[in-house]
Amino acid sequence: MTDPRHILTLNAGSSSLKVSLWHLGETPDALEELARGQIEGVGDAPHFVLKKPDGTLLAENSWPAGQGPGTHKQALDLILDWKRDHVGALEIAAIGHRVVHGGPYITEPTVLDDEILTRLETYVPLAPLHQPHNIRGIQAAQHAFPDALQVACFDTAFHRRHPWVNDTYALPRELYREGVRRYGFHGLSYEYVAGELRHLAPETLKGRVVIAHLGNGASLCAMENGRSIDCTLGFTALDGLAMGTRCGQLDPGVVLYLIEEKGMNAKGISDLLYKQSGLKGLSGLSHDMRTLEEVGTPEAQGAIAYFVNRIRREIGAMAALLGGLDALVFAGGIGENDVTLRARVCENFEWMGLILDPLRNGARETCVSAETSKVGVYVIPTNEEAMIAAHTRALMT
Repeated sequence: MTDPRHILTLNAGSSSLKVSLWHLGETPDALEELARGQIEGVGDAPHFVLKKPDGTLLAENSWPAGQGPGTHKQALDLILDWKRDHVGALEIAAIGHRVVHGGPYITEPTVLDDEILTRLETYVPLAPLHQPHNIRGIQAAQHAFPDALQVACFDTAFHRRHPWVNDTYALPRELYREGVRRYGFHGLSYEYVAGELRHLAPETLKGRVVIAHLGNGASLCAMENGRSIDCTLGFTALDGLAMGTRCGQLDPGVVLYLIEEKGMNAKGISDLLYKQSGLKGLSGLSHDMRTLEEVGTPEAQGAIAYFVNRIRREIGAMAALLGGLDALVFAGGIGENDVTLRARVCENFEWMGLILDPLRNGARETCVSAETSKVGVYVIPTNEEAMIAAHTRALMT
């Protein structure tokens, strides 16, 4: 007889698909991760890797550019094929999905049904790089596991209790009522990191904290007493920091210029802002920070300098909003792994009481601030999959 106590999580990013498999323990909060993997470079030069929690390799494959899974659906099919071939005897009781956009009113993880799925379709224009992939992942999982509970966990939910002044734009109020507002994203990451900080430094979490989620998608979140009060991302996942291929903060007049002077249509502008800008656009080379640091061309160096400058600027803005700063936390692929970038971000912040310890930073310790620093600086690896699994478990009856 198969063991039904397993959860599968699916997390579709703009160029990746992550999956993890979890076993449910006897107590309500007991979760054991059995395997975790991802396919990076979807649509470019895909790389698939799956490992046990201890790092033991279970599967790995790479494809040249233009070969292998070219879409998120094909990437999901490959992962499901692996599951059927290698762990087919395990029954999946529930599947937790990362869904980027939950709109103005969904404030917590939700069991999926046809009505919710239809509503999520209406949010595709607000997150065109992610929402379609999230929905296709849900549909594919419903087909592959028709008897499993399907749960949507939203990146916007963590930010839905922002103060109104941090939630609105200076536009006519009827647009706000229609849903044109600042949603914020990366909420599952921020929620997980906040939970880890609660264990690591509970008194610090009660104070004024900025978390920097830095990866192919990048943003900052200002938190007070563990709750989000502002995020650099807004109506869509384009605002705030420059990202791998997304522009970040942009004068809306630039869009009017592109329409009126360049004759660009909505599709062309969307492609430019979502897929051809950010680090890729500035460097003319790549969206990958590792590549830019390695090649070191003037254009690559300029792209990194812009990325760092925007992070520093937004940290200062959020410190002003919070009335000071008690902790800065780095998370995300770049934030967790790039020692040099962390040092550049923290440079010359002594005026704010923030002093990085270069030895701790280089040694990749959890706390990387100096003993004399009034602001704690932490590196906390995020784990959106664990957050999804926990929320999914909580909704199982």
